[in-house]
Amino acid sequence: MSIAASMLESVQAESARHNAHVLAVGVKIGELSGVDSESLRFCFEALVRDTDLAPLALEIERLPWRNRCRRCAWDFAVENYRTECPQCGSADTVRVPSNAESFLWRGAWRVAASRGLIGGAA
Repeated sequence: MSIAASMLESVQAESARHNAHVLAVGVKIGELSGVDSESLRFCFEALVRDTDLAPLALEIERLPWRNRCRRCAWDFAVENYRTECPQCGSADTVRVPSNAESFLWRGAWRVAASRGLIGGAA
């Protein structure tokens, strides 16, 4: 709930800064970040409901956990914690540096102004 509340505080600041109504906010959630996207969506929608922010859309992009096979060099998304290579079956794989541990939420704003749709970043 605190993540959603913090996001909405930033949305309100962005809205005031542009003197406009924010239509959507985008977040990127890494698979290893520890943030449950459905819980975040539920809290976000509960906090937005019946406020001046409604209808504010939350757009979620999942960032996968990726590994690379040391035997065949295949780069793949890890699914269900199965880290063996889907190409050659080798268990000798390493994690590829990525944003899988990240929670990035200041990246995508769509703001409706009286002149039409404008975009920006917070």
